[in-house]
Amino acid sequence: MKRNGTSKVIFAVLFIAVLVGHFWTMLRWNEARGVYDDICYLRQAHLFQRFGLAGGFDTNLALDDDDYLKAKLKEIDYPNWDDTTDAPCHNLMPATGKVVVQYPPGIGLVLALFPRGHQVVPMYMMATVVVFGFALFALSIARTARSILMAGTFGCLAIYLMVNPVKASYSMAPTVVVCALAGCLTARWLASPQSQPRIGLLASVGFLLGLTVDFRLANLFLASGYGMFLLVAFLAERTMSRFLQGAVFGIALLAGVMPTIVSYAVNAGSPFASTYGNNPDVRPLDFSFAVIRDYLADPLQTLLLIIGIAGSIWLLRQANGLRRVAQLTITNLVMNLAFFFTYPIATPYYTIPISLLTLWSLLFAFLFQEEAKDAPEAAAAWAKAR
Repeated sequence: MKRNGTSKVIFAVLFIAVLVGHFWTMLRWNEARGVYDDICYLRQAHLFQRFGLAGGFDTNLALDDDDYLKAKLKEIDYPNWDDTTDAPCHNLMPATGKVVVQYPPGIGLVLALFPRGHQVVPMYMMATVVVFGFALFALSIARTARSILMAGTFGCLAIYLMVNPVKASYSMAPTVVVCALAGCLTARWLASPQSQPRIGLLASVGFLLGLTVDFRLANLFLASGYGMFLLVAFLAERTMSRFLQGAVFGIALLAGVMPTIVSYAVNAGSPFASTYGNNPDVRPLDFSFAVIRDYLADPLQTLLLIIGIAGSIWLLRQANGLRRVAQLTITNLVMNLAFFFTYPIATPYYTIPISLLTLWSLLFAFLFQEEAKDAPEAAAAWAKAR
């Protein structure tokens, strides 16, 4: 037991070291690194700060009468910074006649929580602290040398990822935070005995996964495996309980996506019309070995996917609670990879959310199961001591 305590302290110190190193790096960041997407996220945040929660959803370029967008484009030496009709990541909506930001509003809402000019660094710092907290929580409930090693190693990796590759897109920082929380709740939902009520946990997971869609539309696929898992469970049993689980998850997911639906209604003229318009980056799905090679050539994404697949297969051979988590993660991995491997653009961060959601779910499922087994022994020892 003393050795386990020492191991936990060592890993906790490593967590803090990575966290401090990240903070030192983040303090030197600026908000004009030349990435067009950054400007659009910041403009959405500016609109929320200027017009409030209700008015901020309208991203019409006609509202840029304070020249915020022009100033941001000029700051990064954009060639036609004074011609907003050529603004990047903005599209004309035929139904409304508006030229609007193409991205969902979630990142803008998060950035709007921080003062103008000092938004990105605090957002990343806060996100990193939350991930650090989950890593410490996982380490604290680990009971054996093996689980401490798993929690400690993955904790270091999860914190490290908050700079590389999470910095690549502002949409990633809130996404990976929600993945950590959703993974923890997923494990608590499925790893607990079937006799215990879990509707509240399922609703929370659905709502959280819905929120991720407000950060990146592709995050909708994070919920695909959950939907398939619940559908198969209902078809296997055909009970009212199973039906209610699916209904609760769907309603909660829809509630989480509501900001994006409102944004579409305001900007595109319909809750079912996308603000991406004719963006050339939005392409039809097409299976290509070239895309798969691009992902396999990325050591980090490949490593995380291999660990997620291997961990899921290993837990498939375990007790019922762990097996259920593994069945869900395998399903989710397959459905997400089916999308990303057929989408003709590969980036260094596209598969990071599904990998982290998978690995947090697997880790917490193992730790909660270990904790549940240890509880009766601890109770018996305490009773004997009395």
